[in-house]
Amino acid sequence: MLKKELILQNPLRFMGHETDDILPEGGFGSVLARAGVGKTALLVQLALNNLLRSKNVLHISLDDPVKKVSLWYKEVFRHLTKSYDVKKINQLWEALLPHRFIMTFKVEGFSVPKLEERLTDLKEQNIFSPQIVFIDGFPFNETVRMPLSDFKDLAKNHSFHVWFTVRTRRHEKPGPDGMPAPLLDVVDLFDVVIQLQPEGKEIHVKTLKGGPADSEHTALLLDPSTMLITNNQKLA
Repeated sequence: MLKKELILQNPLRFMGHETDDILPEGGFGSVLARAGVGKTALLVQLALNNLLRSKNVLHISLDDPVKKVSLWYKEVFRHLTKSYDVKKINQLWEALLPHRFIMTFKVEGFSVPKLEERLTDLKEQNIFSPQIVFIDGFPFNETVRMPLSDFKDLAKNHSFHVWFTVRTRRHEKPGPDGMPAPLLDVVDLFDVVIQLQPEGKEIHVKTLKGGPADSEHTALLLDPSTMLITNNQKLA
């Protein structure tokens, strides 16, 4: 019962998606925001929802060590479950952990061939086989298209889909359709694009690509105190 109730809090459901599997095999999703706005928190929420659905989640961090990534998961999970029985929460947490694997790389040392080598090692030893991959800190620069294309091939070959965080900057001008600068040359590779946009004291959650047309879903907010998505237009 607890697991089902938490699944219903899935951020993508708040955005109007009928199912959680909005990305096809080899598909890309992205969470865009400026530094410190909440990209990692939303990425972890998406990852936790997949863990609750017994999906194998690979979290790759190019910024933080394993310990810090683990703390992100514990913190977001704590906020999600704060109103539930502690014993049940602890049992559920222990049940989720075998479905999660955290990898860390230095940005300059990360490449698709290196990742494929690590994945092959894990699979051949029956240690872990991901169904969905989350990548935090991948550099979206002027040369990103080729590695992203290689990444898409890797995702298709291994039958998983991928969510990226993408850092935006104040001085960067968006494209004519409002797409943020880091994705202008690669947006065709992405199925879903979600942006976290600070407006005053609020952080608005906007689907720029791949979301339903229903305008009611533009009022979603990221609560800065818990870093959870709320479907209330006003936060207490």
